[in-house]
Amino acid sequence: MRPLNNASAAFEQRYASHLKHLQLQGMQTKTVDAYARAIRTMGEHFSWEIDTLSADQLTDYFHQRIASHSWSAVKLDLYGYKFYVVHVLRQPWVMPGLIRPPKTSRLPDIVTVEQAQALFAATRTLTYRVFFFTLYSLGLRLSEGLALSVADIDAQRARVHIRDSKGNRDRFVPLPVATLGVLRRFWQEHRNPELLFPNRHGGLLGAARATTPLDRGGVQRALRQVALAHQVCPYYLSQDLLHWSDVVVGDYNYYFDINAMLHAQAQANQWRVSVLVDEAHNLVERARKMYSAELNSAH
Repeated sequence: MRPLNNASAAFEQRYASHLKHLQLQGMQTKTVDAYARAIRTMGEHFSWEIDTLSADQLTDYFHQRIASHSWSAVKLDLYGYKFYVVHVLRQPWVMPGLIRPPKTSRLPDIVTVEQAQALFAATRTLTYRVFFFTLYSLGLRLSEGLALSVADIDAQRARVHIRDSKGNRDRFVPLPVATLGVLRRFWQEHRNPELLFPNRHGGLLGAARATTPLDRGGVQRALRQVALAHQVCPYYLSQDLLHWSDVVVGDYNYYFDINAMLHAQAQANQWRVSVLVDEAHNLVERARKMYSAELNSAH
């Protein structure tokens, strides 16, 4: 265990306050982990003294991070430190333009229906095969699929209740007949009274008594193995149904963000689309964030 000196003891106190504020602000678990990790990493780099960092120190630090980490990771580090400055140190944030990731807009390689069928068939483990098919047919994120319960499936109304989604929001998505049939047959295999995708640690017999869902790491490894075997990017593989879907349900940014894949494909393929916006009064604020810009009088 690392012995505490004056600097590290003060840091630990501030760090504990940082964690409390993250929880009080209602941050998602992944965001809390990312912002907490950002502060600990900075603490180690600056010998636990991060309360009075200069602009030059921050510029050098984040420049080094960009050389070894992705833009998204570095942005999370910056947002974590900004949160620390505003909520823990109670100081204004004075470096809004420190990091500006390059804007890119790329069209994905879309797999054919035959290729998608081959990818599903190549997933030998039944649990993963059903899980991937469910994600694709419902248009869910990985975390949303893992959190599905038996009670979330509303066969009578042909819809699925997605809980605690991005932004702590619930939503309903359409339930295709084919997906309902697959899920019913799959449930007959494990018969867990609560979880739609119980973990596989105890095998088939243990699945009925499992209290935790599939392991995220196992799902990601299975998808990566199948995707690489067929030379398909795992990320684009997870989006492949856009090419032949009649209805797509998603967050605002899926269509309105300047880098959104759905909008880019609609333009490139000249699809005739109708956009139905739920709770459109929220779109204005979301648009401000997606198309944010800053004016600096010095320029």
